[in-house]
Amino acid sequence: MGSQIPKNEKPTIFRNHVQPPELPATFRLKTGQTFKAVSFGAPLKESVSGEVVFTTSLVGYPESMSDPSYRGQILVFTQPLIGNYGVPAMDKDEFGLFKHFESEKIHVKGIIVTDYAKKYSHWNAVESLGEWCARNNVPALSGVDTRAVVTLLREQGSTLGEIIIGDAKPAKELEDPNKRNLVAEVSVKSKKIYNKGGDVKIALIDCGAKQNIIRCLAKRGAEVHLVPWNHDVTKDSTHYDGIFISNGPGNPSYCEETIMNLRKLLIRESSKPVPTPIFGICMGNLLLGAAAGFETYKLPYGNRGHNQPAINLITNQCVITSQNHGFAIKDGEKDMVEGWEKYFVNANDGSNEGIRHKTLPFASVQYHPEAKAGPQDTEYLFEEYLDTVRESKKEYLRQKSKISKKQYPQIQVGAEVNISSQKQISESA
Repeated sequence: MGSQIPKNEKPTIFRNHVQPPELPATFRLKTGQTFKAVSFGAPLKESVSGEVVFTTSLVGYPESMSDPSYRGQILVFTQPLIGNYGVPAMDKDEFGLFKHFESEKIHVKGIIVTDYAKKYSHWNAVESLGEWCARNNVPALSGVDTRAVVTLLREQGSTLGEIIIGDAKPAKELEDPNKRNLVAEVSVKSKKIYNKGGDVKIALIDCGAKQNIIRCLAKRGAEVHLVPWNHDVTKDSTHYDGIFISNGPGNPSYCEETIMNLRKLLIRESSKPVPTPIFGICMGNLLLGAAAGFETYKLPYGNRGHNQPAINLITNQCVITSQNHGFAIKDGEKDMVEGWEKYFVNANDGSNEGIRHKTLPFASVQYHPEAKAGPQDTEYLFEEYLDTVRESKKEYLRQKSKISKKQYPQIQVGAEVNISSQKQISESA
């Protein structure tokens, strides 16, 4: 977080700084616990509720708060000091993707911190965390004993909560985001193409895709077609060299259309001489697993943070991963689906972190190899996937070329043609 500005890089000037008012506030859990706080974000006149979750991330609050996977959730930071490096500008890279955020807006319902840094310092910061929250109409509370909140969540499991600012009245009923299709809310409505002209075409099923997932594919030469969550690629006129399923928020059971589409895709690709490689991340792991026949379940309090250890069961290697999920795949001995195997497992709680097919190029992971923020230990998975896609494309084109070169009997111009022989030729083709 140094103060020196890199060469050829200048922060975007944002606007005149107007800090949101500090107001008395209350943070209330459905289980009855109440915490007094101070508001430093949007001074909302009505209370806000959602599922209360926590992250152990030390840095990366702009990326976390703009991650669509946090849709409908109140995010508690275990790191005691938040906001000390401000918020960067909404600048874009060569692919038209946000450099410093994972979507175009904040997706969390609100944030809870112990200590808010009113004074920030970073060469590319353009506004404070409080200003950013206020501009996006998102409440933010400080002065809360987040250690106590996290202890409660770990002991009693995830619960609903409410943020009340000033004289706002408490809600009669707290909103449970897991009872609606959050994926449909964050997915694109029509196809978008990134890095047009790339050597392989990837259909990225958007269940709430982070910007860095698109970037990790595009910067490795792929042309990325971002399609809606319920898009049926088996009916798409475009021939894709690979299928990718993104991360996303909420309960996977609400994505029945996606699961059915993936099931059709698995059946089709399993019967082809050259199957199209399929890979999934986070929600993509859950949906691919459900399509294959696995069951999913809700974790007691989820895994969220940038320091989650996962074991690769193929190589026995331990990697540190970035995670953000509240559901997992059942992978007990009786839960395994024929032809599939466990790929990664969480070293802390033993929950599933990935599955893969034993013989076909189908795999997925529950964590985030693209990180942003977080460790980049597993970004190699994008390279492995695209290597598989390119080899598959070569074999597909080779077999297609063999079929097109099939020799047919030649008919001389002007010669008499036997109708029955013509029929035999057309039938043999």
